[in-house]
Amino acid sequence: MSTETAKKQSVLFVCVHNAGRSQMAAAFLTTLSKGAIEVRSAGSQPAEQVNPAAVEAMAELGIDMSAEIPKVLTTEAVKESDVVITMGCGDTCPIFPGKRYEDWELEDPAGQGVEAVRPIRDEIKARIEDLIASLTPAAK
Repeated sequence: MSTETAKKQSVLFVCVHNAGRSQMAAAFLTTLSKGAIEVRSAGSQPAEQVNPAAVEAMAELGIDMSAEIPKVLTTEAVKESDVVITMGCGDTCPIFPGKRYEDWELEDPAGQGVEAVRPIRDEIKARIEDLIASLTPAAK
């Protein structure tokens, strides 16, 4: 392998429980970037399982999140990521110089049915499409 190969951009999605918004964002980024971007997600207080309504809403678009499990946020995950996106949850996330930080204010899908999760899912997808455009060189 050549040392001149560009390092993949890396994105970390953070929310409190890592069970809904951050999982949907990670699944969309993984799917829509077709592996061109390294993806992580984590939570400061991970839930025991991914929100079933989020899993169902993503399955409607052909994206399977059923095997995902919430993960705990670590300082290492932040250090290893180029972009850190928090999801409007007031999370305390370690700040390191040279990283790009964004806060996406999104309604929390916790405790809501799939009907309420769909608009959150669709907003996340639109934001992910913009994120991919900002991270990958435009195809000429």
